[in-house]
Amino acid sequence: MKMEENNKHVQPNSKEEGVQRLNRILSESLIKATDTYKTPPQIIWVDNSSIATLGNFSASTGKAKAKKTFNVSALVAASLSNGKVLNYRASLPEGKRKILYVDTEQSRYHCHNVLERILKLAGLPTSIDNENLDFICLREYTPSVRIEVINYALAQDQSYGLVIIDGIRDLLLDINNAGESVEVINKMMEWSSKYDLHIHCVLHQNKGDNNVRGHIGTEMNNKAETVLVITKSTTNPDISEVKAMHIREKEFKPFAFTVNEEGLPEIVEHTPEKEEGDKQPSRFTYQDLTSEQHNEALTAAFKEKPIKGFDRMVEELTQAYADIGFKRGRSVIIKMLKYLMNEQKLLKKKNVKSDRRKTMLICTDKAQECYSIKRKEAYHICININRRAIKMSKENTDKKMFERYEFRNIHMEEISQAAEIEKIC
Repeated sequence: MKMEENNKHVQPNSKEEGVQRLNRILSESLIKATDTYKTPPQIIWVDNSSIATLGNFSASTGKAKAKKTFNVSALVAASLSNGKVLNYRASLPEGKRKILYVDTEQSRYHCHNVLERILKLAGLPTSIDNENLDFICLREYTPSVRIEVINYALAQDQSYGLVIIDGIRDLLLDINNAGESVEVINKMMEWSSKYDLHIHCVLHQNKGDNNVRGHIGTEMNNKAETVLVITKSTTNPDISEVKAMHIREKEFKPFAFTVNEEGLPEIVEHTPEKEEGDKQPSRFTYQDLTSEQHNEALTAAFKEKPIKGFDRMVEELTQAYADIGFKRGRSVIIKMLKYLMNEQKLLKKKNVKSDRRKTMLICTDKAQECYSIKRKEAYHICININRRAIKMSKENTDKKMFERYEFRNIHMEEISQAAEIEKIC
């Protein structure tokens, strides 16, 4: 209860109450050399490598249809039986034997299939409910209601030792919203610490690369105790491979499984082929940032004024993007600068009054808005030229004079002339 009270951003009735609250938080957070702490109980292993401890959270990721839920079913079955399933070995302590499985994606029919699969893998009857496994389907509810229900369930029953959230993406509205992502990950840390349990989340990878999806994926990679990645074999699509993407303990030897005729996962001998492009998923890149995140950083960098000089531009972008959580070195920022110009988020402006023709860069929020309506030709014409320049271009006159017209931010009233301008193009 203290943790919830401390996390609430309430307005204190007086300055004295605010000081008392901060003193309490500071006192509870202080780590002393004379303190003693118990080693967090390990509850799940692969071979001799611990992948889950009480008071922490972990995750599984993989592309669609990689059999992530089959893998999680084996992990839960091992925990339910306190035994071994596939390569997972589990031992939940007394008083923490219960498991809460939360599914946010599938229908009730498919959730029931997963429940039956877990019971079969654990060697338990499917005709009766097991007192140590609670399975809830929250598909039809909003993200805020899902979080509220999970929070209530954990508060009501202190005997949960393992919680599965199959679809952590569905606990937030926007997978790329930094604020929402941090709040959800903070919830994982709060629940696991407050109720002394382990939470295992499931999240998809991007279709185009091996990165975990969205800003929530970035936060999860940074904070999770273990991140498992499940991939389809490149030589046999019926086989799925499991390995550690990130792990705090020693890394375990990857293993593979297939689904048998009974619809249950089973270990299979398989040696994955090492391909040239088979690399560990890279961290979050500037191409993974949303338009809102780019706009926030660019607005802070430009402060509604052009930036003169290349070095100063790199410096301003480095600081602005670091402020939104994207801290990168000079080489990455330079690559991102080229990307922003190609994506028409930034424009060059030549200073024709100077013999040296210095270059400035201008942030173009309205231009980007215009470009988003897929009127590319109208977009370029509106930005670069005015009516006189259009006429000169049409008549194919002095091109040097044409180039002298400076880049400028687009005005939305010019869009009404788009159809006429496109004809000139």
